[in-house]
Amino acid sequence: MSSSSETNFYGLKTELPSGQTYDFEQLKGKVVLIVNVASKCGFTPQYKGLQALYDKYKERDFVILGFPCNQFGGQEPGDDAAIASFCELNHGVNFPLMKKSDVNGDNTNPVYQWLKNEKPGLMGLSRIKWNFEKFLIDKNGKVVNRWASTTTPQAIDAVVEKLLAE
Repeated sequence: MSSSSETNFYGLKTELPSGQTYDFEQLKGKVVLIVNVASKCGFTPQYKGLQALYDKYKERDFVILGFPCNQFGGQEPGDDAAIASFCELNHGVNFPLMKKSDVNGDNTNPVYQWLKNEKPGLMGLSRIKWNFEKFLIDKNGKVVNRWASTTTPQAIDAVVEKLLAE
């Protein structure tokens, strides 16, 4: 798994819960929203909004990738199977969920190393502050926006729509 800063978005790879590799090469030409997710968080209801956004635009080359993470208040304690089951049953989630991984620290998932390098947060701090932080990537593989957990999927709908229209 490459984590070099020279890597572009389409050179990234990550692991699916099945153990298979998810290659970002397949995302060329698509608008992608990447979110670190958790099942037992105050922001967990955003799953419904994320799914609604996905349903609205998936036919227009829009993809959401969820990265379950247990680094914030232990709010994603389950294994990958439990996470997938929870998301599907409680929120109707059918956008791709990746293997549970870290978004901060020594074992940061390479995708998040790249994202944080490309789009640091406020005051240049790169670390992810909490669950449901969002990164939006345009059709050319550039990170165009980063939003805090408090920004709802509905609030970014217009930005997604605009990128899809470009």
